[in-house]
Amino acid sequence: MEPVTVISGGVSVLDRSDIDTDQIMPKQFLKRVERTGFGEFLFFDWAKEPGWHLPRNPILVTGRNFGSGSSREHAPWGLQDYGFRAIVAPSFADIFFSNCTKIGLLPVVLEEDEVQALMAAGEAVVDLERKVVEASGVEFSFEIHPATHHRLLNGLDDIAVTLEEADALERYERERERPGPVTTAL
Repeated sequence: MEPVTVISGGVSVLDRSDIDTDQIMPKQFLKRVERTGFGEFLFFDWAKEPGWHLPRNPILVTGRNFGSGSSREHAPWGLQDYGFRAIVAPSFADIFFSNCTKIGLLPVVLEEDEVQALMAAGEAVVDLERKVVEASGVEFSFEIHPATHHRLLNGLDDIAVTLEEADALERYERERERPGPVTTAL
C-alpha cells in the first residue's frame, strides 16, 4: 500500500446523501477476485442518467452516510480504481470507512457546512499529516484515529501492521507453555 500524505487536485462533487455500497458498486460486478478493474462499474446505474458527469479527480466530496449498506470491499476498490484518493463527507458507514483505510483510500469527516464549501471550491488539498483540508484559502480540521493515521501515513496494510510486531510475536511463541502433543511436527 502506498503511503498517504498529501492529496491535492480537483474535487468531484456527488451531492447526494445515504449512498450505499450497492449504488457505488452494483452486485453484478462482484464476481472478480482481483482488486483492480472495478472503476469502470462505479455508480453504474447512475452513470446512465442524462447529465451524469463524475470527473476522475483525486478528491470526491459527497453527502452524509456515504457507504452504508452491505460491507462489500468492492465499493472502496472501485472508488480507488476510478482515481479517487480521498473521500470527504459529513459521515460514513463504519465498515465502509474501515474498508477504505485498509487499502489507502482516505475517508475524511467534515461538518456539513465545510463539505458544502469544499463542493463549491473545485480544488482542494487534503493533508493527512496535519489533519486539515484546505480549499479557497480556508482550512478545515478533521480527526482520525491515531492507529489509522499511523497506518495510512506509513502505507501499512493489515499484514504490515502485524509484521511491525514480529519480535513480540516470535517472543510469545518461544516463551509460551505448550502442554499436550506437538501438532506441528512432521
